[in-house]
Amino acid sequence: MSTSALLSALRVGGRQHVTASILAGRQHITAPTLGERMQATGSHVFRIDRFTRVKERVANGALVRSGTFGVGGHGWRIHCYPNGNVEQTRGSMSLFLKQASHATTGDATATFKMSILDQSWKPSRALSMDEHRFTGDGWGWDRFIKLEDLEKDQKHLQDGCLSVLCDVTVDIGLSTYKYIRLQVPAAPAAQELKLAPPPFELHGVGLAEAIWSKQAADVKIKLGDGQTLAAHRWVLEAQSPVFMMDLALASKTGNVTELRVDDMDADVCKALVQFMYTHSPPRELESMAGRLLAAADRYEVEKLKLVCEEVLCKSIDTSSLAATLALAEHHRCPVLWEACMKFLSSPGNMDVILASSDSLEKLKTGCQSALLELLEKKRPVNE
Repeated sequence: MSTSALLSALRVGGRQHVTASILAGRQHITAPTLGERMQATGSHVFRIDRFTRVKERVANGALVRSGTFGVGGHGWRIHCYPNGNVEQTRGSMSLFLKQASHATTGDATATFKMSILDQSWKPSRALSMDEHRFTGDGWGWDRFIKLEDLEKDQKHLQDGCLSVLCDVTVDIGLSTYKYIRLQVPAAPAAQELKLAPPPFELHGVGLAEAIWSKQAADVKIKLGDGQTLAAHRWVLEAQSPVFMMDLALASKTGNVTELRVDDMDADVCKALVQFMYTHSPPRELESMAGRLLAAADRYEVEKLKLVCEEVLCKSIDTSSLAATLALAEHHRCPVLWEACMKFLSSPGNMDVILASSDSLEKLKTGCQSALLELLEKKRPVNE
């Protein structure tokens, strides 16, 4: 399900003011009657793609966090510790709500609920926190759910993706109430953002176009050749656990995180980032399939890696075999490896390769020694 479809489903369930990662969303402001407090409510979905892989890579005490979302004039983040926040909570997932804007907005009083969404986008586990005073710190649960329970019951994960919904209600003062009410007609503010156009084609993908038209990019990717690409942090973090960790360590200038990516051609990096927004490969895929596969493996974008494998499987011949086999071996591509081995199993193809000193030399330098011995002895390779 796309992010837009997810938000629609949650709105049907009664949440009219929902954001996903750091997508700007409307807030619901409750004007007070006599004797009541003024409050603002909002909901936010934090999606962690390939959560099992992320859990394996993130140590106990290390966190992954959502983008910043606004409720009640304050900025908030969801902090998730996939392997527990301290040694005593190893074996459990810890979840906290963190006030991210305390330096500029001051203390906040809020109640909130965290929920794990199941396959039908209903809470499969939910815990609520009573009203707390946030002073720049975070509140939540050291042991929100045991990892064995999370992985054993498949309803908690959606194709390996963990979705955490946070519902927040914030008490607001009169000055904050007036400020938020003035900000509701957000069209002028959106124009002042001077939104940059995307550095790649979006192919008419509605959600991706909406992101670029309504939200300023907050990541600048610096390439080795001096070029830069704009992107949104929450998109990169949702699609790649490697980008998630790299961004956590990257430097920031104002609200923009600067990330350096060396040893990658600009067209490949553009295609990689474009796929994260659209899940569509570039039109020039055939000419860059090998380079793009290496990039997809580097950043663990498995869907793109499989797309590249399928394209390369169709172009195997005697001249490309050595390079393709080396690529499959180096980047752990079983589908591509099997296709190469099937091609080699043909006696005619094997004879052509053995008769070419250039092809044989490439196999010597790029492939396993065991395979080389089989080729030199003219032994058939089983499929």
